[in-house]
Amino acid sequence: MRALFWTSAALIAWTQALYAPALALLRRLKGSPPVAPQGEFGGAVSLIVAAYNEQAVIAGKVRNALALDWPDLEVIVAVDGASDATAQLAREAGAHQVLELTRGGKIRAQDAAVRAARGEIVAFSDANALLAPDALRELVKPFADPRVGYVCGQVTFVNEAGTNQEGLYWRYEMFLREQESALASVTGANGALSAVRREAYVEVDPIMGHDLSFPFRMVKNGWRAVYQPSARAREKMVPSIEGEWRRKRRMMSHGWPIVIKGGLADLRGYPPLYALMIVSHRLLRYGTPFLHVTLALATLALLRRGRVYALAGAAQAALLAGAFGPRRVLVARYYVLTTAALAAGLYDWLRHGTPAGWDAPEGTR
Repeated sequence: MRALFWTSAALIAWTQALYAPALALLRRLKGSPPVAPQGEFGGAVSLIVAAYNEQAVIAGKVRNALALDWPDLEVIVAVDGASDATAQLAREAGAHQVLELTRGGKIRAQDAAVRAARGEIVAFSDANALLAPDALRELVKPFADPRVGYVCGQVTFVNEAGTNQEGLYWRYEMFLREQESALASVTGANGALSAVRREAYVEVDPIMGHDLSFPFRMVKNGWRAVYQPSARAREKMVPSIEGEWRRKRRMMSHGWPIVIKGGLADLRGYPPLYALMIVSHRLLRYGTPFLHVTLALATLALLRRGRVYALAGAAQAALLAGAFGPRRVLVARYYVLTTAALAAGLYDWLRHGTPAGWDAPEGTR
């Protein structure tokens, strides 16, 4: 029980708190700068928007894309079997290609758009994400380095009033992404803004999203996957922690197949440092709910064996009280619910399977 207690506590502490300063220290010791291209990338870029029933936002998205600062831009809207006016509104807004597809999910819509695209670089953006005018120009700069196969940008989440609502967690994630990018490659991305070399693009299982599957696959295929914080996108945030719980649960029902069947947990083909990043940032992070259960059971068994175990029990009880008690603490509730969502996503996948398509999270359009 002591071994279980200290092992689970140490792994939680490492993935949630110690991994970030360790990366920052390693970057400082190595003197590793972010990717610094030797010149500007030029050429055709195809921006792909996969859309299912996005009539509320698609026209604004297309207009936003067409206004991007890039001389040779193709805007493609891949309509994933929509039952509303998404396709018509995308055409009226000026999209260069509108593909009307039978519903197969976001990934299959993106695959079809890539096959139809003419750009050497294919970029992706969510229908509800608005891009800064220079976002695409910044996003493609790292491709001047021939080792770079994939680039993700920075997304900021805002509320109804348009104010920044990133929060501590998201700033922490972006910090980790920046350190990982500078030292090796990122271990995850986001759907708001990313791009891949046409020759590096891979078609994956339709339930396995690009955000998690592309970075590690790029590394295994000999490319770098990097973060470009100057390429900026903005999305409307999920308005409540409970909504975030549902969003995270749905995301992890797509994420666990990538971990277990898609190759993320197979450390073969990773350089040693990147393997450590995958274990620390992904495998241990996703295993956190199970580590917490192990820690709680070990704590209960050891409560009478010393003060340290009593203090650990009190700390765990305080965390739960902060999450669910009458005086809720926002950080505690967010942590507990989003951690529990990791396990719930695994349950959903194992029990019911994961459909390729999904509806937009509530309140984000």
